[in-house]
Amino acid sequence: MSSEEKIVFQEDDFKLAHRKDLHIDKVYENNSFWKDFFIRLVANKGAIVGLICICIIIILAVVAPMISPFEINGNNLAHQSLPPKIPFLQNLGIADGYARGKDMYAVKKVKDVFYFFGTDTMGRDIWLRTWSGTRISLLVAAAAIVIDMAVGMTYGLISGYFGGRVDMIMQRIVEIINSIPTLVIATLMLVILKPGIIPILFVLVLTGWIGMSRIARAQMLKLKEQEFVLASKTLGASDMHIIFKDILPNIFGQLIIMSMFSIPNAIFMETTLSFVGLGIPAPNVSLGVMISEGFKSFMISPYMTIIPAMVLAILMLSFNLLADGLKDAFDPKMKEM
Repeated sequence: MSSEEKIVFQEDDFKLAHRKDLHIDKVYENNSFWKDFFIRLVANKGAIVGLICICIIIILAVVAPMISPFEINGNNLAHQSLPPKIPFLQNLGIADGYARGKDMYAVKKVKDVFYFFGTDTMGRDIWLRTWSGTRISLLVAAAAIVIDMAVGMTYGLISGYFGGRVDMIMQRIVEIINSIPTLVIATLMLVILKPGIIPILFVLVLTGWIGMSRIARAQMLKLKEQEFVLASKTLGASDMHIIFKDILPNIFGQLIIMSMFSIPNAIFMETTLSFVGLGIPAPNVSLGVMISEGFKSFMISPYMTIIPAMVLAILMLSFNLLADGLKDAFDPKMKEM
């Protein structure tokens, strides 16, 4: 190119080159731990779905029995074994009151009455009994959290902190308790106490905290030799202050996760005991009692078993989804770097 030639620039020469291999640094806002936790939890769709389902079930368990015109144990043999019938769904062929090709409401001359979940063999409203029975499951869930935190967490923290002979004796006690089947303990409780929710709570107090104590002990063994613990000891802090003020806040997230995972196990235990006749006695209602009663008529009226079983499954799955979301939200390694 000669020196006399002019260089002509085009407009495209001044546009930025779009290259996929170029990366621009991203500056992240410095958020607090709890703000990051909330952001990660909201981003987990499974956890949000589980939380919404739990809230809906709690609302129905509280409100439905209060507004229902029927009684929990109100027998009405003229309305026995009626299939589900819902006004705004019957025109779609869903929950229209038909069973075996017949309109059972017309056959039994039932007018202007709708049973959303149908009735059982005694003519009792399954909608009312289902949500009343769900209250027992929610009570067991709340009891499981309290027992895990009050007994299991404290037991595991003390065992792991002191170690030595104290830890050995406490762990042998755990192994002895864990070796006794839950069904045997429940049977012994029925011999001492009357059937009901009280024996189930005693079973939870005796065996439901084992898993939590082991998690708390493992976390304590991992943290008790850290520098901040040694600094507290040097400054003269008491053992209880170190356990509950210094170490507990650092492992509280893992303990919350473990308690959430223990809820479905506690609910399933109560349902199983009620199903085999060792839990809530009839005519009182729980999901286990309803499944047991409906199982006898499963071939003729499967909805009597399927509906409470579905509510139980949704409740347990929702707690598992929420617990899994909490696990990911509490884990700082999930934060995008």
